Amino acid sequence: MDDSADDTAAAAPRKTSRFMLFALLLLAAVVAALWYDTRGRIGSTQEELARRLQEIENESRGARTLARTAQEGLREALTRVGALEARLAESQSQQVALEALYQELSRNRDEWQLAEIEQVLAIAQQQLQLSGNVRAALLALQLAESRMSRADRPQFLPVRRALTRDIDRLKSLPALDLPGLSLTLDRLVASVDALPLAFDERVERPAAAKSGKPAPGAAAPGTASPPPAAAEEGYFERLGGEIWRELRQLVVVRRIDTPEPPLLPPPQAYFLRENLKLKLLSARLSLLTRDEAGYREDLRTAQAWIQRYFDARAKNSQAALAQLKQLSGASVSFEPPSIAESLEAVRGFKARRERSS
Repeated sequence: MDDSADDTAAAAPRKTSRFMLFALLLLAAVVAALWYDTRGRIGSTQEELARRLQEIENESRGARTLARTAQEGLREALTRVGALEARLAESQSQQVALEALYQELSRNRDEWQLAEIEQVLAIAQQQLQLSGNVRAALLALQLAESRMSRADRPQFLPVRRALTRDIDRLKSLPALDLPGLSLTLDRLVASVDALPLAFDERVERPAAAKSGKPAPGAAAPGTASPPPAAAEEGYFERLGGEIWRELRQLVVVRRIDTPEPPLLPPPQAYFLRENLKLKLLSARLSLLTRDEAGYREDLRTAQAWIQRYFDARAKNSQAALAQLKQLSGASVSFEPPSIAESLEAVRGFKARRERSS
């Protein structure tokens, strides 16, 4: 029993050692399997990692190439941007210079236009004051207003209002037909040479001489001679008629209730007509200068001369007197208007521009 117990006790450690050996072998196998598996996985992982690293390296190489290309493009872009900025700065400076030049030209153009308008208005004002030429002043105002309207500048509005008021003021003046009156005076001057003088005596001719008929008792050509008694009777009738005509020429019956027309020799008659023309031309000049007193005095003198020195019963004289009477009825005097408001507006605008500049 002791031997069996000893064998049993000896067998137990052997079993334990075998179990331990089996366990170690199993563990070694497991560890070997795990190691092999792990090694395979590590190998595949390394291969995957190497592949990924290669891809990453390739991608990084491409990225570097792209980055280099991008840097070159960026550098070119920066160069172009710099050139564009330089051109932009140059264009801006040119634009500023052009704007300054345009402003200067615009200012000079406005100044020239205002100076020209001021000169035109000053001449129109002189025409109004010296000769009362309303038409010339009205044309000058309309010209100035049209030029300012074409400029279309808001700062010109006060000046345009003043021009419009002066234009309305001149248009409201009573119209006078200066060209028509002047033309009538010119026709009168041209008709002076045809006016008959009052002292021209027309010698009365025999009725037979005027009509071209033979005298009473005279035989017509191609007819038979009258008998001697009829011829003698006709002779005495002709003799009596001639004596009567001679007596009528010796005695002239005139009315003494009218003044006798002055007898003028031909040289003085010539100077009379020339002086009458000068009077009519002086009346025309007074008409153009709106000198009503001188105009009426010249017409009155011309009318008195025609009535005194010329035949007032002649048609030419009557027509001339009628025209002089019609001319005397026209009123040529008026209160000369003024365009000082427009002138002051233009000059004030120029002064304000000079102070602002």
